[in-house]
Amino acid sequence: MDAAAAAAAQKRKRAEQEEEQAATDGLDVLDLRAAKRLLLGFERRLRDNLEARMKHPDDPARFADSELALHAGTDRLRLLAGAPELFPDLVPLGLASSLSSLLTHENADLAAAAASLLADLTDSDDPSDLAGVQALADALVDANALDLLVHNLSRLSEVDPDEAEAVHHSLAVLENLIDLRPHLADLVCDRTKVLRWLLARVKARDFEANKQYASEILAILLQNSPANQKRLGQMNGVDGLLQAVAMYKSRDPRTTDEGEMLENLFDCLCCVLMPLGNKERFVKAEGVELMIIIMKQKKSAYSSAIRTLDFAMTRFPPACERFVDVLGLKTAFAAFMGKIPVNKKNKNESYQEELEERIISLVASLFGGITKGSRRIRLLGKFVENECEKIDRLMELYIRYSDRVKAETERFESLDLDDLEMDDDERYNRKLEAGLYTLQLVALILGHIWHSGNSQMRTRIELLLRQNKLTKDDVKEILQYHDNIGDLDGPEEKEKAQGRTKEIIAALS
Repeated sequence: MDAAAAAAAQKRKRAEQEEEQAATDGLDVLDLRAAKRLLLGFERRLRDNLEARMKHPDDPARFADSELALHAGTDRLRLLAGAPELFPDLVPLGLASSLSSLLTHENADLAAAAASLLADLTDSDDPSDLAGVQALADALVDANALDLLVHNLSRLSEVDPDEAEAVHHSLAVLENLIDLRPHLADLVCDRTKVLRWLLARVKARDFEANKQYASEILAILLQNSPANQKRLGQMNGVDGLLQAVAMYKSRDPRTTDEGEMLENLFDCLCCVLMPLGNKERFVKAEGVELMIIIMKQKKSAYSSAIRTLDFAMTRFPPACERFVDVLGLKTAFAAFMGKIPVNKKNKNESYQEELEERIISLVASLFGGITKGSRRIRLLGKFVENECEKIDRLMELYIRYSDRVKAETERFESLDLDDLEMDDDERYNRKLEAGLYTLQLVALILGHIWHSGNSQMRTRIELLLRQNKLTKDDVKEILQYHDNIGDLDGPEEKEKAQGRTKEIIAALS
């Protein structure tokens, strides 16, 4: 092509671009025809740019204009965010595949623009937009967008503010896609190295916005996904998360955003402690010791450390044994007695209630996990100290939660349950929400203490029961109601757990 012909072709392209822009400028509502013009114009600019790069790979000046035009065309596609109902018609024309290919562009600015645009297009809270946005999400997955987004996370340099923003947008697209199609949480972790990238990101020492967002995405990927919980454990993720939270063992987050990130990290830790293998990794990585240190420091992560220990020790005796061995009983029972650090956060009533329920669960786990030997003696000994003050506290909790459950039961009885359309299971769940589960745990702890046969503790329990016009039969009734014990452990473990509960009930007879 001679110079005159090239100039003419360039002039023709500029005229086409100006015509496209004039056709969409000033539009209040984007119709399908205008949307198709936008998309076809973008695809033409993408094609022109790729051709220019192939012809002149070593001369950026020869394809600079086409990249500016492509960037402008990408920005104009943002108009589509206001018309998601058109997505099903635009997907067959290449909307998803073209934007996915732009994610791989050698120019990081254009890849960033694609991520930013996709974050806008996949973000919608309006239920009426759901079908259209889901159609785009499905097409993006088919176009390999998940892999390309994760690849971009690794190739972008967050030292550059623009590329750091592109990382944020890439994470936003991942979050939006998982929100639209929850099964993608497993798929993206199976097909890409996103878990490794997120883990490395949250272990970075300095705090900034992308570290917070990475912690949020990691929590989303781990919740309700046993497969991802196991994957993270197998890549040394338990130790990695412990390193991340250890930065706050003796200091508080400096900002609200940093505090939210720390909560996200503890959420991740609790999720990853669901599989048995990860509980073992937690103990080996000295996670029990770290949580006790955090509790002793009485910083803002205090309650999160208790929650993490509760997850680690539930149905896992080795964690319970380690807890006793490293002198955790004193710290735990200080919390059990209500001696918690005072700050703005824990003045909230719901916070205090959740913390109380967690520490009760932790003590119940100790009794379930430590069944004999010197550790059991040390655990029981805590309830003899200071004239059995912890049994007094236990009875105080028993009465409070019992009253709450009774109030909820009476409320049900005063209502026409047929009109509420609630079956027995739903009613039971409402009682659990009112405090029945915690009451069951308190009754279980009382039962363990009685079952020990210690005369001093038995005498104290009987005295407190009489003072509150209760008998051992009341405690037995609560334990007999506790037929869901061991539900999560499989048939064999459930049978063992319920067998131990029956032994306690028999001892109370």
